[in-house]
Amino acid sequence: MGKIVFEENIYTYHIDFAGHVSNIVYIQWMEIGRLKLLEAVGMPVHEVIASLGLFPTLVKTEIRYRRQLFLGDRVGVEVWLSRLQQVSAIMEFRFYNGKGELIADGRQTGLFVDAKSHQPRALDQKSRAGFMPYLENNTLRENNGN
Repeated sequence: MGKIVFEENIYTYHIDFAGHVSNIVYIQWMEIGRLKLLEAVGMPVHEVIASLGLFPTLVKTEIRYRRQLFLGDRVGVEVWLSRLQQVSAIMEFRFYNGKGELIADGRQTGLFVDAKSHQPRALDQKSRAGFMPYLENNTLRENNGN
């Protein structure tokens, strides 16, 4: 199973009133990771909309904060899929500080939504196959078309 791995700097505008990285910044890093994942599978978000007629849409975000990050540190981010079904996927995230310590983990559930009907729509086989290298256990999971 492959992972998308990248690093981000921590800037002053990431810091909240308590002096550490604000919780909302992790969601921004998840957005960056999600876009990098779509690019890696050959589905940059502008092409998903234009060529496939789909909106990748989030329906759930969960984050578990374990440690704090501070100004001057860097964050390492890992992204992969733990589940891929007909119309939905679960993306997993891990965040590390500059020492390589796990500082947070999270997951997001997303749907592929038809641009015209605004209803969930299954990915075609070619698009689904692009996600396989990033799928944990590299097995396609199907469950009641979801």
